Amino acid sequence: MALQRFLTIGLMSGTSMDGIDAALIRTDGHGQVEPVGFTFTPYQPAFRARLRAVLGGGGDVGAVEQEVTDLHGDAVMALLRAHDLTPRSIDLIGFHGHTILHAPDRRHTWQIGDGARLAAATGIDVVHDFRTADVKEGGQGAPLVPLYHQALAGNLERPLAILNIGGVANVTWLGEGPLDVVAFDTGPGNALIDDLVLSRTGAAYDEGGRIAAGGTVDHDLLARLLDHPYFNAPPPKSLDRDAWVRLALTNQATPDAAATLTAFTVESIARALDHLPAPPRRWLVCGGGRHNAVLMAGLAARLGVPVAPVDGLGWNGDALEAEAFAYLAVRSRLGLPLSLPGTTGVPAPLTGGRFHPGR
Repeated sequence: MALQRFLTIGLMSGTSMDGIDAALIRTDGHGQVEPVGFTFTPYQPAFRARLRAVLGGGGDVGAVEQEVTDLHGDAVMALLRAHDLTPRSIDLIGFHGHTILHAPDRRHTWQIGDGARLAAATGIDVVHDFRTADVKEGGQGAPLVPLYHQALAGNLERPLAILNIGGVANVTWLGEGPLDVVAFDTGPGNALIDDLVLSRTGAAYDEGGRIAAGGTVDHDLLARLLDHPYFNAPPPKSLDRDAWVRLALTNQATPDAAATLTAFTVESIARALDHLPAPPRRWLVCGGGRHNAVLMAGLAARLGVPVAPVDGLGWNGDALEAEAFAYLAVRSRLGLPLSLPGTTGVPAPLTGGRFHPGR
């Protein structure tokens, strides 16, 4: 008997703070997933600065939370217009919000975004607050995308690694069985590179890795960065965006600093191999980092197996996280797990999310 399929929007504001990903999928919350559409709404520099100012929980969080919620409402409407749909066409929104603090060791994670306000503004049912239940039960609260990766991967050859390089990088390892899933944050993704480039040049990121390509890696500094205890710790484990906020880069030229931070991301991902049950046959890469040619070349050299963007499979590598929260919203409404012991370290498969009716 066929399961009900839901037309669902997923919203993601990631640690790179570049803007809002809005994805539209049709799914039964199990193994059936059909991506339908995607839009990206960039944050204006002034808002990005206000968002950056509340990271860690300081500043006027309430005002920024209202603003980020309203911007997500605008992103929903833009997605609907792009596909000639009305709010009544949509069954559900999965609203991740924006993480301003992640401290699972203190059983605390904080994503700003008002689910009730978004539901009222759009007239669409909303699920948000996806991570709190997991963290309260002793899980890491992240990553939450692995079950969506598993649904997408279908019959792809295993073992398989799906690597997301956003502000923080995380890996999903998929084995043969439905619970044969391991996932964790590998370390920094784009955030350190983005912050460096923004502070030195005013640009939002190192487009294509061009700045890093002109620099030389400081191997002494790289070795000190890799000496961090996080990399030897076994999963489950996850990171706050600013875990490496203070770095001794002040005396380095910008290209050398960018090259060193790019190598740091590559090497920290390579270290993840020590914590996987078996070497993956290939790595599929999503997130903004897949556009960085220096980063991708470094990964191919270090991992020793094929490394390629997920787009070659027909997936949208920019949309996967937003699609995942659309998928997880449906699972939340069906009472299905969002996390597993192998993905967040939660003691048993656990659902989560809070529901706000829009109609």
